[in-house]
Amino acid sequence: MIYLDYAATHPMRREALDAYARAAALPGNPASVHAAGQAARERLEEGRARVAAAFGVDPRTLIANSGGTEGDNHVLIGTARSWQDRHSRPGHMITTPTEHSAVLAPARWLQAQGWEVTFLTPDRHGRYDPVELAGALRDDTALVSVHHANNELGSVQDTAALCAVARDRGVPYHTDAVQAPGVLRVDLPGWGVDFATFSAHKWGGPRGVGFVYIRRGTVLAPVTLGGGQEGGLRPGTQDTAGVSAAGVALTVAEAEREATFAHLRILRERFVQAVSDVPGVLFNHAPDGSPKVVNLTIPGTDGEALLMNLDMLGIAASAGSACSAGTMQPSHVLTAIGLSEADARSSLRFSFGAATTGTEVDEAARALVQAANWSRT
Repeated sequence: MIYLDYAATHPMRREALDAYARAAALPGNPASVHAAGQAARERLEEGRARVAAAFGVDPRTLIANSGGTEGDNHVLIGTARSWQDRHSRPGHMITTPTEHSAVLAPARWLQAQGWEVTFLTPDRHGRYDPVELAGALRDDTALVSVHHANNELGSVQDTAALCAVARDRGVPYHTDAVQAPGVLRVDLPGWGVDFATFSAHKWGGPRGVGFVYIRRGTVLAPVTLGGGQEGGLRPGTQDTAGVSAAGVALTVAEAEREATFAHLRILRERFVQAVSDVPGVLFNHAPDGSPKVVNLTIPGTDGEALLMNLDMLGIAASAGSACSAGTMQPSHVLTAIGLSEADARSSLRFSFGAATTGTEVDEAARALVQAANWSRT
């Protein structure tokens, strides 16, 4: 199997597996005061410190959780609760139509609770204009939430510029930065964001572990209750082994980041050139975005059939649309940037990692040509 689905999950790094095993062997609960508990606490905080160092922040600003989905929900719903505690009424939020569903679902849920939500307008490659954001801000805007790097298009926002617009009006700013670490530089102090969310499995850590960055002085209400862990913001026994492994994986990923970025650029160009002769192929990814992602449309084909054909040929990729109950739904990201539903259903995403080779990319391109031919016959 040639694995080209790194945007979905990065295979767990060997160093992270080793760290996980060592930490998992510790018997104590990190909240316990006895020696066994404190040994676990030391390993937990060592992992958190590694993540904080990679992002340039104080470890105390990072809340460990289960990943980006929990983090996005916590930021949106927690901010809404904080706002309503102060104002006794629903307010207004700003986000985008190309966000991950972990942002869109709580945003729509808040709409059902009486909140107003403004969705910014993307350009052809899914980028957003600070001028439009400035015009959308209101006196009752409680939060702006715009991802840093898009999971389907690779689009990279000017997060510092967008955040500056919000901060000038005193509005907290959140970015889902799940797709950035290990490929793009994460500069939380430089960006100026109030909140950022991360998932360890995107950089070679374990699945089910993530972090929310909360800038000092920023108010966020908890959305779960029952304990004092993580400053009372995320109660429950922490995943000592997961956080430890996440920190080790990120240390390795960041040490290799610049080399990885250069390698991925070469791979993406090689793959794009190799599949450019597929009749009618269109490329949707941002050419100046993250080199991790290639998103393409082959009109007249069926995305589900393409994926099945590729799988039979030994290629693991993903659709530009999500499969729900056996029915292909057009990608909300692709339709937001102007693709028709038919073209969105005929789209695929290939995403590369540091371990991907040029030979694998060439083989995947040949397989795509074959899969497209089968899908059209």
